[in-house]
Amino acid sequence: MQRINRLFSCVLCGAALLLGAAGAAAQYPTKPVRFVIAFSPGGPSDILSRLVGGKLSERMRQPFVFDNRPGAGGNIAGEIVARSVPDGYTLMIANNSVLAANASLYKKMEFNPAQDLVPVVWVASQPNILVVHPSLPVKSVREFIDYARARPGQLNYASSGSGAAAHLAAELFKSMTKTDMVHIPFKGAAPALTDVLAGRSQLIFATALSVQPHLQVNRLRPLAVTTLQRMNTMPDLPTVAEAGVPGFEASTWHGLVAVAGTPRAVTDRLNKEVNAVLQDPQVRKFLESQGAIVQGGTADKFAAHIKAEIPKWARVIKESGARVD
Repeated sequence: MQRINRLFSCVLCGAALLLGAAGAAAQYPTKPVRFVIAFSPGGPSDILSRLVGGKLSERMRQPFVFDNRPGAGGNIAGEIVARSVPDGYTLMIANNSVLAANASLYKKMEFNPAQDLVPVVWVASQPNILVVHPSLPVKSVREFIDYARARPGQLNYASSGSGAAAHLAAELFKSMTKTDMVHIPFKGAAPALTDVLAGRSQLIFATALSVQPHLQVNRLRPLAVTTLQRMNTMPDLPTVAEAGVPGFEASTWHGLVAVAGTPRAVTDRLNKEVNAVLQDPQVRKFLESQGAIVQGGTADKFAAHIKAEIPKWARVIKESGARVD
């Protein structure tokens, strides 16, 4: 009888804990939410995080605190989220570096994105644009390839970090065009762009979101867009594929993730709220004006996209020989 009573007490205790967790999830959020940002201020990850987080703060009536933790291609921020308490109060808008490429690029990682992070919602995809400093005497992809081949090892390309989409796009370009250029990694798109604007690096594969303001004042020269289709906002800019590198395609994408074990009720609520944010006319107008493709949808849609991207970038990394110890 005593054993039965103890068992009954354990069942009641477990039920109470489940009800308590469900109640906490239903009331979520009841305190500030931390958005960890994997790259420095001013880049696409930072812009998207602050845009989405700011709107979530308005809708969910709690502050969203932004914490930039750049470095290691997003791994520093990813590890912070992966080691956080699974309660929905530490989140991250991660990109293809953290979720798809770094596991193949880095010799050692302190967390496993596929196991330690859970997809919540796909936010947006962004074309990259191959841009060069105006001092380079080239006005097309074909001219640039000829120029680079004549100067092996003499051109620098900047990126927002080892393993970032800008890095991998350039490595894919090098591999497909048989060119030799030097990688200069930074801790975000903003300092990388600054280096190209100053002429210390000659080119970058940058997201439309981060580079368009500089194109409007002719501080950088666009040569081509990296997606298979042209951008609606820049219809005269050819794709890399049609400009001389058939089959070339590389884009940047971002999505909201939480630490594995976060209550489903919390991630479902976040998915619902982010989808609502992405339907906001002002948000959509801004993102589309910057060349971004608004995504949204279910967590399963985002998970399937990540799963498809992992082998794609693993192949690019293997073929290019790119590696970070």
